[in-house]
Amino acid sequence: MKAAVLKSFGSPLVIEDAPEPVIGTGEVIVDVIATRVLSYMNEVFSGERNYALDLPVIPGPGGIGRVRAISPDATKLGIGDWVFCDPTVRSRDDAVAPDITLQALSARDAGGMKLQQHFHHGSFAEQMRVPTENVKRLGAITSEEASRWCALGTLLVPYGGLLAANLRPGETVLVSGATGNFGSAAVSVALAMGAACVVAPGRNEKILADIVRRFGERVRPVKLSGNESDDREAMKRAASGPIDCVLDIMPPSVSPTVVRAAIMTVRPNGRVVLMGGVGMAGGPGLELPYPWIMRNCITIHGVWMYPPDAAIRLIALVRAGLLRLDHYETKAFDLDHANEAVAHAAANAGPFKMTVIRP
Repeated sequence: MKAAVLKSFGSPLVIEDAPEPVIGTGEVIVDVIATRVLSYMNEVFSGERNYALDLPVIPGPGGIGRVRAISPDATKLGIGDWVFCDPTVRSRDDAVAPDITLQALSARDAGGMKLQQHFHHGSFAEQMRVPTENVKRLGAITSEEASRWCALGTLLVPYGGLLAANLRPGETVLVSGATGNFGSAAVSVALAMGAACVVAPGRNEKILADIVRRFGERVRPVKLSGNESDDREAMKRAASGPIDCVLDIMPPSVSPTVVRAAIMTVRPNGRVVLMGGVGMAGGPGLELPYPWIMRNCITIHGVWMYPPDAAIRLIALVRAGLLRLDHYETKAFDLDHANEAVAHAAANAGPFKMTVIRP
């Protein structure tokens, strides 16, 4: 089969013939129809992000495809089914604290690396091997629609955070990082889950205006000034009432003071979910006042990715018409132009923009 292979950090992908994946028990082989290219994939391939990735590898976390082969322990899947391949792979021998790897992208620790070495290759290929439990049925779609369904991979990340926040219909949520790729997805998911109001702070007024244009008056934009106390008060005013939960999904480049300003808008007994990258690129970490957390009974929850059933629940939101994929503008490349796709994704990393490869 044809595949794009990363042989060393800092070198381009090599397009070449690779062995077809061989199925084992508890596994599914999928014909890849479309796969998302992360906006920061160039930083992974260059080594800048220092991701734990065993080379050489066929990269590509997740994708949309059709079932080619199934193992005997699958009872619902059928050959030809349209599926989403969930890249969050968990070990099966510890249900309480499983090791996790993001297939063909990164491992969290030594256990995750061991897992990665088995479920090694990803979706930048004509076929991929996926754990059975990571193959989620989509129902009937067309080949053309497969590109847009790749947005599930982006939407799932903030969905995991909002599930952890226990966001309830009618509540107010603040999305810290709302003008980014994952943050704008968080706005759309929060509204689909029934949020009455989403406070959307950011520095880019054009992007903020576009988010309001897409979703209407339930979105309350806030232009950040850079002054921590002023910004905190502006976000509170925009909410026109208590902020029930805050989701932080800021990138590593952002100052902790920006994140703290957003977090400390939450009401007493409120919930905060941390999914961003503060401190991951070096520099100071996040400092929060102990008395404020304790006396206001603030719940702070760190979240990486999402629970195993999240993809099924998110697909249901799309099928119900509550979450629209047509917000995403997609640009497709074939596998021979995978390097061009990676460059395009980096240069077009804005909200509701998506680069895909169609092997």
